[in-house]
Amino acid sequence: MRIGFIGLGNMGSGMAANLLSAGHDVVVFNRSPEKTVILAERGATAASTVSAACDADVVITMLADDPAVEEVTFSAGGIVDSLAAGAVHVSSSTISVALAERLTTAHADAGHVFISAPVFGRPEAAAAAKLFVVAAGPAGPIASLAPVFEALGQRTFAVSDEPKIANLVKLSGNFLIASVIESLGEAMALVGKAGVNRQAFLELLTSTLFDAPAYRVYGGLLADEQFEPAGFAAHLGLKDARLMLAAGEQLEVPLPIASLIRDRFLTLLAGGGRDLDWAALGAVARWEAGGPKPGT
Repeated sequence: MRIGFIGLGNMGSGMAANLLSAGHDVVVFNRSPEKTVILAERGATAASTVSAACDADVVITMLADDPAVEEVTFSAGGIVDSLAAGAVHVSSSTISVALAERLTTAHADAGHVFISAPVFGRPEAAAAAKLFVVAAGPAGPIASLAPVFEALGQRTFAVSDEPKIANLVKLSGNFLIASVIESLGEAMALVGKAGVNRQAFLELLTSTLFDAPAYRVYGGLLADEQFEPAGFAAHLGLKDARLMLAAGEQLEVPLPIASLIRDRFLTLLAGGGRDLDWAALGAVARWEAGGPKPGT
């Protein structure tokens, strides 16, 4: 399958590489063109414009936020302008429910298919093709994209025929991960100040009640204070908390813990932690209890 891939950041580079390894014909575009060089050496075609990357059956976007997706999609020579009739735009970015609705309408009006397919997993999972894909949109196109999703992850969950639902599910999952990070950080701050070794505490937790990836991965980052380089930056965690609250407001669902998470991210960013891994959210409690500032 000929695939255009736009966005070669921490996640996108590994995803595009796995599509190449699976035998797909991949055209890559990134705002910083130097990131296309390694993939071009592996057989990808480097596109100099978004429009050139859209000369494909499917174009996948993996970008940081709503403004980045809006720019490559709606600007002159962007995806809406450039995709052929019947082609598919797959958005794997974590974006707002409102933007997913707008993308669905714009692509339908242009004769395209839009599918939301955000993913769960950190950059190391992207590189190892171990992501979990959450897909929503028309059933037929999702089924036809099975080889693409199989090249990216270990399992695909088709959750709805409405693309925006995949984005709501993704935001809800990220909210739960952030809640785990915050609660782990508070617990570690408490036992750590009493002299308990944090690694030993984590081993107890993950060997008994909380043997789950979120606790093992983020507990390990917290215990080791490993916040750089960021796999997922704290300012993006704040962005997701805000998008979760916006979705809750639209659906008239109170989300008091999400409000707390947003405020905790604001505290982290105000203290200089914008570009730390979002796991540093859990280090705020230790900082407030007299420990070191996250990232120092």
